[in-house]
Amino acid sequence: MSKRLNKTSKFLSFVLRHKPEAIGLNLDANGWANIDKLITSANSAEEGMQLDRELIIKVVNDNDKKRFIISDDGQNIRANQGHSIKIDLELKPTKPPETLYHGTASRFLDSILKEGLKPGKRQHVHLSTNIETATQVGQRYGKPVILKVNTLAMCKQGHQFFVSENGVWLTETVPKDYIQDYPQ
Repeated sequence: MSKRLNKTSKFLSFVLRHKPEAIGLNLDANGWANIDKLITSANSAEEGMQLDRELIIKVVNDNDKKRFIISDDGQNIRANQGHSIKIDLELKPTKPPETLYHGTASRFLDSILKEGLKPGKRQHVHLSTNIETATQVGQRYGKPVILKVNTLAMCKQGHQFFVSENGVWLTETVPKDYIQDYPQ
């Protein structure tokens, strides 16, 4: 991804997942923003950047993590997951695979093994179906540690799981009893 696309993707993540008010943008209850209003707001805000529809569509289509989605009518955009603001993504509870993985940095391991996985500032804990993706996530924060999560046991105890449009598994928390350190 080019430098401009990467910068635009980070900007879209910021306003669509965390701070739409930074550019005077309003999201609906499901996290959707009107693309024309997003462009106008971004282009005129002090903390904004120059956007156009073509650039937004290119970011959506070229992003390997598929962080964003455009509505079927092409008028709205939203982030697929990772919100720190209250958003209802309208996801239905889904039975997960028997095991999912969570990538984190080694410096967080002691706390996680004592308290479990918590969403922090986000709405959900994010889990991956494979070790490679979890490793990429963990590397963003330092030396990666991959945790294996026994989702089958969690489901049996009533925990719910959701899968976002881009394939990221979400749950409210992962109690420590369901976490296994994955051999590196």
